[in-house]
Amino acid sequence: MENDIQIVPSGNELQKQFEFVNSLIERHRSSAIALVNNEAMQMYWDIGQYISSQLKSAHWGTKVVSDLADYLKLQNPKRRGFSKRNLYNMVKFYDTYSRPLFIDRISQLNVSDFVQLPTAQKKDNAIVQLGTAQLESPHNQQIPSLLTFTTFTNHVEIMNRCRNDEERIFYILYARHQGLKTEELRRCIINQTFASLMDKEKMMSPKLLADYPQAEFMLKDKAVIDFLNLPKTHNEHHLHQGLLEHMKAFILELGKDFLFVESEFGVQVGGSTKRIDLLFFHRALQCLVAIELKAIDFQPEFVGKMDMYLEALDRDVKRDNENPSIGIILCPSADRSMVEYTLNRSLSPTMIAEYQRKLIPQEVMKKSLEEYCAFLKSNK
Repeated sequence: MENDIQIVPSGNELQKQFEFVNSLIERHRSSAIALVNNEAMQMYWDIGQYISSQLKSAHWGTKVVSDLADYLKLQNPKRRGFSKRNLYNMVKFYDTYSRPLFIDRISQLNVSDFVQLPTAQKKDNAIVQLGTAQLESPHNQQIPSLLTFTTFTNHVEIMNRCRNDEERIFYILYARHQGLKTEELRRCIINQTFASLMDKEKMMSPKLLADYPQAEFMLKDKAVIDFLNLPKTHNEHHLHQGLLEHMKAFILELGKDFLFVESEFGVQVGGSTKRIDLLFFHRALQCLVAIELKAIDFQPEFVGKMDMYLEALDRDVKRDNENPSIGIILCPSADRSMVEYTLNRSLSPTMIAEYQRKLIPQEVMKKSLEEYCAFLKSNK
């Protein structure tokens, strides 16, 4: 009897097969988490709706809510998340997001059609829920599918810190898109990520906008680096060292698509080695990002130096499957007219960013949110 011949896959083929199995695990794990979150969100919505209706009809007073929290704890001492404070958060959750103005706004934006996990299937524009999740309420209302895009603790942050529906919708979408935990989301709201990303007057070169039109919603031109506790007078070394020591916070400020590569990355130019302050790789844009740090206000000569760095990166470092490198010059402030004159003739994809905050008008926020939703739809 002849021995069976076994065909052993090559190393590369085995790697692909292993990656496939890993992708199956991650996909089903994500689906399971999504299903649990969807049910939890529907539960919080239903509880909030029920308690809200009881309070508004004067059937209950605040003492009853306290008694309910005690009753729930007595029924299951190990159960967490149903304190008096959290029950009122559920009421606020329902009252905030069930308003006709909010429902109309998300309907106008048509946000239910994107950033939706496959397991969050809808039926008649509503999340399908188990029969046991239905409360005996004459005005039972399904949760808008948008609200299942993030967690309840994230919603508490959004409700308590955002001033209007545009901001709330943006941070729900942004938290889902960036996979933000509650602490990360809190910092983004405090640092006004909405205002920074939605600003339509970013200091970007025409080449950057032409090569990367989607960068408008991926790159911030304002970075809040208060975590460094820099003195008013500081130098580039202090700035550089501080960012290296707080790299996690800095990447969150830039956006979680940034992957840190190296500090003082060396590129060969002629007979000398030039050092790029910080080198990153951007996952969504699939390109290297060189960041130059400046402790003084923007000067035109900064751009010429960045052009040299980007040329060196594209010639000697960039891989064939990657897109042209991008440059970001981070400085305390910049004269926009000077920036416009300087960048208009630049042939490199470059952006000037400031480490300061600046609010934008409310009407601009509304228009920008619509454009951000369109961006997410086109990149789902």
